[in-house]
Amino acid sequence: MPIVPPSATTAAERPESVNGDWLIRGRDGRLSTYDAVGDAIVCRAESWPGGPWLAPRHLGGDQRVHPMLGVGQGADEYAHLAAWRPTVKGEAGLVHTTHFRPALAALDWTRLGHPNQQGDWTGVPAVAVDAEGRAHVFVRNAVGGVSMRGQKERGGWGPWRDLKGHDMEEQLTAVTRTSGRVELYGNSPHGILRWTQGGPGWIPELDETPLKATARPGTLRALVTSDEHVTLFYLDETDTVCAWRPGSEPVELLPGAGPGPVSVLRCTLDEVDCTLLAQRSSSGRVAFAAYPTEQESAGAWWTESGPQLPLNARVSLAQDADGGVVAATAIPGGGELRVTRRKQEPGLALEAWRTV
Repeated sequence: MPIVPPSATTAAERPESVNGDWLIRGRDGRLSTYDAVGDAIVCRAESWPGGPWLAPRHLGGDQRVHPMLGVGQGADEYAHLAAWRPTVKGEAGLVHTTHFRPALAALDWTRLGHPNQQGDWTGVPAVAVDAEGRAHVFVRNAVGGVSMRGQKERGGWGPWRDLKGHDMEEQLTAVTRTSGRVELYGNSPHGILRWTQGGPGWIPELDETPLKATARPGTLRALVTSDEHVTLFYLDETDTVCAWRPGSEPVELLPGAGPGPVSVLRCTLDEVDCTLLAQRSSSGRVAFAAYPTEQESAGAWWTESGPQLPLNARVSLAQDADGGVVAATAIPGGGELRVTRRKQEPGLALEAWRTV
């Protein structure tokens, strides 16, 4: 399947996309959200853990960026952001910044260049951070493969590296295992591809055999579900939520509540290690489902919550400073941000959604 040259896409047709968990808990315990608004990246944060939310702030200085953002977070709880910036007409380059704490300003954008040296944007970046706090930025390149650029242990950035693959879709998903090693997953007409690191700081290598599964574009979500495993969630061609751990066959978990991607979180519910899923449902509300982690055979079912949302609304899950479950919805482009928390009672009862 040929790749449509990115330069053929006009500015008005650029997808507004945030790749990764855009609701995160920072090192100081405060929750924050990240969004691409116009030609800037915007952060909103709690004034203190559990407190009222502050007004939006632009990150990374005065650099204009396209509305495509990759978000990653390391064990040190620093946020790493990657975006495309316009350069000359019809061309773009990737940039990266680190946000150490919601109370602080992020660093200015660092220019990473283009995986093909020059050209327009080629895909939505994905970001993962290894055990040493080094960011890895992944992106589909102009020939339909995957490229990566990673931070060096002693500062600075290594070169762009071609990780192979072909006919890749625009959006990838990256994750860091309990061991601190980074993994990457991508979707193609040939199946789902996986890249893994053989050791700390190693270049991720492509598994020889793809998973022969058909996933809806933009629905891959990876979650660390044990010290040994990463579970990949995706919607198949029948809009069924599937779960796959490498080394086993995919499992059909439950019918999708709607057509879009799911947000996933590993958390403790009623003293049980659970995997929580959230998805904008076909009715427009947010649907939640939970099951004991890595026990897909136990089954799961959806429960809807909150007001109706536009079709393009995003959903994200996190845990607050006390370990409580928090869910947020956002309308792309700086629209309303709504937040809810799990009540202090058995089950998955939620507080009323609040606009912040």
